[in-house]
Amino acid sequence: MVRSPHEAMHRIFQEYPGLFSRVSEVLGVDIPPPTSATTLPTDLTEARPVERRVDTLLRIETEHDGPFVLAIEAQGKKDPRKTASWPYYVSYLHNRYGLPVLLLVVCQDRATAEWAARPIRIGLRQWQTLALNPLVAGPHNMPVITDVAEARKDLALATLAAITHADNPDVGAILKTLSVALRDTPEAIADPVIELTAQGLGNRPAAQHWRNLVAVDTSFYKSFMSEEIRDEGRAQGRAQGRAQGRAEDILLVLEQRGIAVPDRVRERITDCGDPETLRQWLMRAVTAASAEEIFAGE
Repeated sequence: MVRSPHEAMHRIFQEYPGLFSRVSEVLGVDIPPPTSATTLPTDLTEARPVERRVDTLLRIETEHDGPFVLAIEAQGKKDPRKTASWPYYVSYLHNRYGLPVLLLVVCQDRATAEWAARPIRIGLRQWQTLALNPLVAGPHNMPVITDVAEARKDLALATLAAITHADNPDVGAILKTLSVALRDTPEAIADPVIELTAQGLGNRPAAQHWRNLVAVDTSFYKSFMSEEIRDEGRAQGRAQGRAQGRAEDILLVLEQRGIAVPDRVRERITDCGDPETLRQWLMRAVTAASAEEIFAGE
């Protein structure tokens, strides 16, 4: 099942850990290319009833500069709560792993990207105890790749660029370039690109355009994911619309009842794509004593 843009914006770094060195080059930061990368647990919860999870967490090894920890957050909109969460992530990870920590935030709109790039300063006006400067990748600084040779040279970067430019008026040309670049690509390499691009476009109009391109330009692929994208595009769009509407209804009911919704609960609700599960949660939200109670028995 094709999931949300939020998933694609950070999961692409799990599929292609070396992508970060090319992204950092685009962002104007000199980060050495990795010699290896290890996916780390994303659970940052301490031994107390507060659960915090970063979207993707990687340990990056470099040849000369040693290892560092890369935390990646996919940010779909401005969220003032992140000004508290992100410094916590960085300080916790530095304490846990004893390594330098970088925070990369991936966005799909310029306003969110500009907001995410603002330094977060903790302390007094006279003296800053802590300053956090996230790296931000978004439509304001990621390349618009409409050259097939350039896309073929680095499919991972081309995929991330397409995802971050999902709302670009020229997204049709961007997606066409990517689909053509996949024509001579082995299926094992093309499949993650097809899936991640579909995820990244979500329920935007460009998503159907991508499915049409996949049907024409990669019609020789017979993988499950490619077939799913070709055959179930319209049905999936309708299901996503229903799921999104029910998720909004659940949050509205909890809000109207004065029940606080923690980040982890909000994300679980909005990331759920199953209308039937959301219907059950909506029914429970009417009487639940806490936001977590809507998941009772699961």
